[in-house]
Amino acid sequence: MKRLIVIFCICFCTCTLFAQTTRKIRQLEKQRNELKQQIAESETLLQSTKKDVKSQLGNLALISGQIEERQKYIQTIESDVNSIQQEIDRLEKDLVRLQKELGEKRQKYEQSVKYLYRNKSIQDKLMFIFSAENFGQMYRRLRYVREYADYQRLQGIQLQRKQKQVTEKATSLKNSRQAKQDLLKQGEEEKAKLEAQEQERKQILSGLQKKQRSIQSELAKKRRSADKLNAQIDRLIEEEIEKARKRAEEEARRKAEAARKAAEAAKGSTSSSSSKNKNVKTPVEKLEAYKVDSEDRRLSGIFEKNKGILPVPITGPYVVVGHYGQYQVKGLRNVKLDNKGIDIKGKPGANARAIFDGEVSAVFQYNGLTNVLVRHGSYISVYCNLSTVRVKKGSLVRARDVLGEIHTNAEGETILHFQLRKETVKLNPELWIHR
Repeated sequence: MKRLIVIFCICFCTCTLFAQTTRKIRQLEKQRNELKQQIAESETLLQSTKKDVKSQLGNLALISGQIEERQKYIQTIESDVNSIQQEIDRLEKDLVRLQKELGEKRQKYEQSVKYLYRNKSIQDKLMFIFSAENFGQMYRRLRYVREYADYQRLQGIQLQRKQKQVTEKATSLKNSRQAKQDLLKQGEEEKAKLEAQEQERKQILSGLQKKQRSIQSELAKKRRSADKLNAQIDRLIEEEIEKARKRAEEEARRKAEAARKAAEAAKGSTSSSSSKNKNVKTPVEKLEAYKVDSEDRRLSGIFEKNKGILPVPITGPYVVVGHYGQYQVKGLRNVKLDNKGIDIKGKPGANARAIFDGEVSAVFQYNGLTNVLVRHGSYISVYCNLSTVRVKKGSLVRARDVLGEIHTNAEGETILHFQLRKETVKLNPELWIHR
């Protein structure tokens, strides 16, 4: 009975490992397919054919974003190849061990079969039993014959199951090797595409390098416009912080008043009441130190737990064409960018969508376009360059709710400027959204 339990456990573990191997390969394949789809969709984004500096800068940003996506995809492929190779190494070791165990089982089974063949007749068994010297020995011999028959049958079952384990392990190993070969081939194809994109980028850079003065002029114009927009965003956020502070103060007063009344009801005397007011003072001071009320703190905590998995704030295919912070444009000398958020290019007709549950704290106009601020407790997400909006100040939104349509400019570019703040602190949105 114990042997049957052991065999069942071994068979169960082997099947589980086989299923895990297949599941792992499928999971890696799913992740790659998501990245591959994102790259394929980003390649459908229209590029301007105009040769002016503004259009060429836009094309440079787009092709640079696509190169980054493809590099990330190639790195994922290489990482998956390494993971599958580790799995192949483990499967090969398991297969060698199982084949060795199969050989041992087969040898034992052959020995038991030969023994039974030599003593196959009933007469031989009966003679063996009845030739016992006493009844006790006869009983033990009878039990031995039965147990040996069970043992021989069990050996056959074990042999079949071990053979099945070897076959499954060999199949799993074959699938893993095939998956690795497919990945290596896919990696080579992606590297060839990446090289072609690099050449295209060099051509754009070559054209831009001859127009240094025009580039600086265009960037200066963009910088002045961005500074004015950011100043307006900063002012609105300051107002929102002040409102949050007042809500926190009001909540502190309510709690202090409730505590005072509760203490007065419990004591019921003037002397105790004055002593009790001193006790109430300390929590009031602590509560006034809060910049947000309890509901804002709760929402902020949930928001923070979703760091790295928040949805991308744009619908449809997209490419990040402008990164957060100050950085030098690769290939162009003395061309530095300073971005308070990120710029995401999508298809004409793409919509901006909320990254998390919250309340619309402001909807304002700038340069004929609409911008939306959504408060998530202490955090505020900013969506700029919208042609139309579906929300208004005070609207409650859920994650992925559409806020409005992103404007498409004369060059055919549909770019969402997205910012993320924690109160007045500017955050890098790419660290918070899932890509």
